[in-house]
Amino acid sequence: MSDTKTTLRPRPAAVTLTQGAEARIAELMSKAPDDAIGVKLSTPRRGCSGLAYSVDYVTEEVAMDEKIETPGGTFYIDGASVLYLIGSTMDWREDDFTAGFVFENPNAKGACGCGESFMV
Repeated sequence: MSDTKTTLRPRPAAVTLTQGAEARIAELMSKAPDDAIGVKLSTPRRGCSGLAYSVDYVTEEVAMDEKIETPGGTFYIDGASVLYLIGSTMDWREDDFTAGFVFENPNAKGACGCGESFMV
């Protein structure tokens, strides 16, 4: 019998957060309702292309959700949405006219003209 140990390497997160996204999560958590434990990304069915990105406060942990600890708070990814998001990058961008989370999603096969929704 071999005396070797099997070591598991940590699984990479489904979504990579930029520094801008982490800073925005920290800002959201600084203004969060008292019962919020983090913010959660999900992909509800909505819009003309089928799925949309939604970021909301979360008040309780769900076992199937992916959990990412950031310096400013906990970020969750809805367990049912992970397959649509693997390999994505989430950023926060602001300019003179808009501000919002922006996603680079290699799984998206198309998006609506306004950018509100995507399809896989």
